[in-house]
Amino acid sequence: MSRFLNVLRSWLVMVSIIAMGNTLQSFRDHTFLHEKLYTGKPDLVNGLQARTFGIWTLLSSVIRCLCAIDIHNKTLYHITLWTFLLALGHFLSELFVFGTAAPTIGVLAPLMVASKHPSTPDLPWELHPRAGAGGQAHRGVRKSGACFSHEPSLCIEGFSILGMLVGLRYLEVEPVSRQKKRN
Repeated sequence: MSRFLNVLRSWLVMVSIIAMGNTLQSFRDHTFLHEKLYTGKPDLVNGLQARTFGIWTLLSSVIRCLCAIDIHNKTLYHITLWTFLLALGHFLSELFVFGTAAPTIGVLAPLMVASKHPSTPDLPWELHPRAGAGGQAHRGVRKSGACFSHEPSLCIEGFSILGMLVGLRYLEVEPVSRQKKRN
């Protein structure tokens, strides 16, 4: 398995564990949602909404963990990518459309999981699928992962989403395991 897919698997497991913690928090005490996430309109947060958020987060966590276990399952891989896209869409809509979230650390942290802040280091160039020997770029490929926006929530190149999209290329390149070939 490629080094990039191993890093991606580790990232998915880490994000899954964090999401499981958020799930437990949602069931234990719903006040953290209006204190950390939905600070724009905290009166809209109640126990039912917190438990729904917890189940949605648990489902995303399970899907991401299963993808880390079976990263070569293309259907599961695409579903996992969609969990990040849906989470990004949810938090951006709560922030900019519905006004239920304010740009606090509670909202920016989940957004940074799906999008990459300009101050964070880029992925090691050797992990880029189009990098040549020694990490040299092929013609026409940018070595910099600079973002087009200085807002972390609006950054176009996200680690989770970008990593999953780059990983698709590795799934296409790597041969199917011997066990799957026999079946």
